Amino acid sequence: MSQLWAEFAVSSMLAVLCVVIHGLGLFSLSHALRGETAVERLKQIAPLSPRGVAFTLGIVVSILALHGLEIWLFAFVYTGLGAVSGLEDALYFSTISYSTVGYSDIHIAPQWRLLGAFESILGMVLIGWSTAFFFRMLGRMEAH
Repeated sequence: MSQLWAEFAVSSMLAVLCVVIHGLGLFSLSHALRGETAVERLKQIAPLSPRGVAFTLGIVVSILALHGLEIWLFAFVYTGLGAVSGLEDALYFSTISYSTVGYSDIHIAPQWRLLGAFESILGMVLIGWSTAFFFRMLGRMEAH
């Protein structure tokens, strides 16, 4: 029973940490883009112009980097706990869990399976949050 509580505690702490990282990342990106959206509005640049495309690609790359950071965080935790042997396997398991592909849980030690399930739920929520953010940013650009 104590293993279950340890697994739940680690899973919860990682979930909270990733939500904070994601929130700060999106807030920082939004803050950095505020000036850019004002410039876009003033110049009335079309979304498919080179500047509009660069703006969109910058957002996409930034969001992917943010998700990558969270995936790597879980991979390091899996390795540190001995839940998955080897960084390559831990990164693979983290990626399939975060993306909710969930190919198989044979890659993780049975006593840490809940951690993988938490990562899947978290990934779904954070990907949704990023999608909403992305469309909000694009909406600002296209509206003008």
